Amino acid sequence: MTFYQELQLNQAGSKNLLKKSETLKEKLYHMWVYLVKVAVTLAFCFFFVSIFSILFGKENSIVGVVVLLCLMVFRNADLGIHTGQSTMLLALFFVIMTVCPHLANQFSPVLGMLLNIAALAVLILFGCHNPFMFNQSTLVLGYLLLYGYDVTGKSYQMRLVGMALGAALTCFVFYRNHKNRTYKRNLKDLIQEFDITSSRTKWQICQILCVPIVLCIAELCNMPRAMWAGIAAMSAILPFMEDMRYRVRKRIVGNIAGVICFTVLYFLLPSSIYAYIGILGGIGVGFSAQYGWQAVFNTFGALAIAAETYGLQGAVSLRVIQNVFGVVFALAFCVIFYWFMSKKKESEMTVHAE
Repeated sequence: MTFYQELQLNQAGSKNLLKKSETLKEKLYHMWVYLVKVAVTLAFCFFFVSIFSILFGKENSIVGVVVLLCLMVFRNADLGIHTGQSTMLLALFFVIMTVCPHLANQFSPVLGMLLNIAALAVLILFGCHNPFMFNQSTLVLGYLLLYGYDVTGKSYQMRLVGMALGAALTCFVFYRNHKNRTYKRNLKDLIQEFDITSSRTKWQICQILCVPIVLCIAELCNMPRAMWAGIAAMSAILPFMEDMRYRVRKRIVGNIAGVICFTVLYFLLPSSIYAYIGILGGIGVGFSAQYGWQAVFNTFGALAIAAETYGLQGAVSLRVIQNVFGVVFALAFCVIFYWFMSKKKESEMTVHAE
């Protein structure tokens, strides 16, 4: 494996190489490549988001984050269908992420929920056909981030330009990287494969319904940062219940641990470098292969931003409440939904038997 190829590995792949190292020299080499990868990734991410902030305004730095997520994921991940159709779908996804979160913020929580359900239906049914590729962690997360950091007026006009640029970049990179691949399925096949009895379709429906409902409830309860609850719910909803229970446990424990670590750093470090705690969290995520540790370090960046608005106590309380509510509601929703679907199937089988 070349140096460049090793740089392309994810955290789990890099750590697997470290475990398999037979000599100290080999282990030190793989550790060095791993450190270079983390440093280069963080530097590139910081530079990329900073460019978007300069071009489109600080309030649109989140656009840089969303575009960066899409670029990094879809340069390798596909949608499972013809490349040309997938590219057009990606362009449509960017339109949805640009327009629908902004419109939903203009409506009441209930009307906004209905629009969010319609928008997520398109993103998930056509962009997340393979749940194990975790495209929802890019598309739904991007949607929720843009929803939570909405802007108006001139800033929204700049957001339109920034998202248009992001769509062009993502579609270009996606098509270039996937144009030579052969796919047996097309858009029509995705529609035909929709089956309410399959675990995949049930998982998709849970994502489509549960995440907007969580947002709506959080907003009706006047909880700031409702997107945190939505993101927590999105990350917890998986096709298999045992995996969901694991995610819920790790999300709750990881966020509480992250809050404690952030609070300690907040009191130990001078106020002039509070903003860099978020960067420290990014480094931690870069070294984390397990979901629980990722939940710990993801908390740093979120709290670093929220503490400026709500203070430490307010930000910490919101983070814990929103995340616990999001994952617990998602688990309960999916348990009830799966139970209802199983009862419906049993009833249909009884009718057919008669």
